[in-house]
Order: sequence, then structure tokens, then C-alpha cells
Amino acid sequence: MSRILYLHQHFSTPAGATATRSHAFARALAQAGHAVTLACGQWQGAVTGLSGPFRRGARQGRVAGFEVVEWAIPCGNAMGEAARIAAFLRYAIRATRLARRPGWDLIIASSTPLTVALPALLARGTPFLFEIRDPWPELPAAMGLRRPLMLRGMERLARAACRDAAAVVALTEGMGETALKRGTPAARLHIIGQGCDLDLFGPQIRAFRPDAAGPGEMLAVYAGAHGRANGLHHLLEVASLLQAERRIRLLLVGEGSEKPALMAEAAARGLRNLTFLDPMPKPELARLLAGSQVGLLCLAPVPEFAEWTAPNKLMDYLAAGRPVLSNVPGEAARLLAAGGCGETHAAAQAMADALSRLSAQPTQREAMGLAARRLAERRHDRRLLAARFVATVEGMLA
Repeated sequence: MSRILYLHQHFSTPAGATATRSHAFARALAQAGHAVTLACGQWQGAVTGLSGPFRRGARQGRVAGFEVVEWAIPCGNAMGEAARIAAFLRYAIRATRLARRPGWDLIIASSTPLTVALPALLARGTPFLFEIRDPWPELPAAMGLRRPLMLRGMERLARAACRDAAAVVALTEGMGETALKRGTPAARLHIIGQGCDLDLFGPQIRAFRPDAAGPGEMLAVYAGAHGRANGLHHLLEVASLLQAERRIRLLLVGEGSEKPALMAEAAARGLRNLTFLDPMPKPELARLLAGSQVGLLCLAPVPEFAEWTAPNKLMDYLAAGRPVLSNVPGEAARLLAAGGCGETHAAAQAMADALSRLSAQPTQREAMGLAARRLAERRHDRRLLAARFVATVEGMLA
């Protein structure tokens, strides 16, 4: 039995309102017979599965067959930059102390934030797997970060992590290319994409429609962060173009730094066909998607997003069997086109026209939804991806 330390600051069980990839992978490692300890902070919207008081800033317990260490280090998208950086560094310090304890056979460092690589690099003598879920510093730079010293520091850290890791797991081919450029040998690189939870989402789920939804309205759901990177002003423009339809409602579910401004703009424009909802635990989101008809994928028009992002919300839509309308080019667009389960429209008018068409053609909408579920089952079942992750880890241990 191998002892594995899994570092992911933003860990959550499916009871939370955020991504659950590390939960699924840690559980699969535990089921394969490994002793897994996962160390996390307190990410906004996450539910770690632990309860009870913190002692000396920490609490610990068993979750889904593995050990969870949770530190009282709050963090979230709504926080300011300085507060988030402080949270990243506090986590890195505590994780380093844990990583340098003797007895670990392997460390898994799952980024973001990139600072999670620090404990793995400082735990001398223990091999580590570096997982790239968002490429830094590429994405912060693309979003307008203009701090040369900070960007150079992130570049040095990313280069060291990619070069020294015994294995690198990337979520997309584009992320994998950034690792190769930083010195990861091709034999150490593994592409393991985002996965779908087919038990949590799907046709077996009891449907829910919010009070704001009219009985004859087609519901189009965006579920995710409301930050600058998400470009949700695009969806407000789509809603404005559809005001005269009276049969389509956009639902924006989530939280983030831009949400107050988005709500103020929607009110100023009199968008009666758009509703904001609070973040939902995954089981509640599954019910909302079961009661809705379309999933919406939206990001700011940043070219780097095309190949360097892997939106978790897209997997939820596919698992729920919902057609997807997106403004994201690149890998996501190719996936939707090849699967026959969605369309990509960069212009707000084109997306509004697509929503209007799907509202008037329920047969086409249902066919696209069935294709989405088939794609989720065939290529993105998280259980299959977790098995690949376990095989990668066991290959390193061997």
C-alpha cells in the first residue's frame, strides 16, 4: 500500500457547488488500495465533507475512503487579488510542512493555484505528479495581469514544476503543449480531460424549475463563476436581443466579483427574461438542468481560452443530456460540433437566433440532448478517466 499526499486547495465533494475532479480521483486511488491524504483549504462554494471545530486552524477526517485535512484558509473568486494571493501562500506554507514529513511515496499537486507546486518541489526526495488544470502564467497574462516580477516568478515556478515532476497531467492538448515547452519529457506527459458524473446528472434526475420560470418558457442555464474571465455581459446582450420572444428565459447560476455589476446592468436594461440564482450544490444543479432545456457556455473573448481552458460546466451539461450553446472557440467548439450536441456562436445576435430556433424546434433540441448524453457516456465518463489517472499514478509508483 502506497502513501499518497494529494494537494488541492479548492477540493470539494459533490455536495458543493464547485468542481469535484479531485474528489473522484482521490476516491478511485483509495479504492485501488492506496492510503490517500488530501489537503485543502476552504474554497467558496466547496463542501469538504468535514464538520466540527477547527483546532489550530485545521480539522481532519475520513471522506469517501480517504483522509481529508482541511485548513481554515478561506478563498474565493469574489476576494480581491491581494487577499487571494495571501490565501494561496498560506496554503503553500502549511502544505509544505505536511509534504516534508517522512513517509510519503508520492505527492500529487493539482493546480490552480500554481503555488500548489511549491510544497511538491520543496519535499526533497519524494516524487510528485503535477496536474495542470489552468496554465499559469499564460491565463493571468492573457487576462491583463501587468506585474512583470509576478509573471516572471510564476514562469520560473511553472518551469520548475514541469521540468522536475515525475509525471505531468494536463486537461487539454493545449495545456500539455505548455508543459512540453517548459521541459516536461513527452514520455512523462499524460492528457486526461474533464469528466462527466453520469450518476449525479442525467435523465434519471427529478426536474426542478425555479419560481421565476414561466410554464411555457424554454430555460437556458449558465452555471459557473461570474468573474471577468467569464464574459457574462455577452449573455446580457443575448437576453436583450430576446426580450420580444416571451418564451425564453436565461438563468445565470453562481457567484463572483462581477455579479453585482451584472445584476445592476440587467436591472438598468430592464431584462425581464434573465434571472440570477445563487450558487447551487451539484445535486440541486442537476435537478435544475433536468428541468431546463439548454446549457450555456460563455467566456470572455480572449484567444488563449480556446485551447487552454477545460470548463467543468460543459461536462455537467453533457451529462445532463442538454444541448449546449457556446461562444468559446477551439477545443470546446470542436467537441460540440463532432458530437452533434451543440453550436458555437461568437456574436450575441447569432446566439440569440440559435436560442430562438431551439425554442421553436423541440425535436431538434431533444436530438441534440440525446447526442450530448451519448458523448458523455462514450468519451467523458469520469470513472474511465479516474481509472486512467490511477494507472498513471501506479505506473509512477512502480
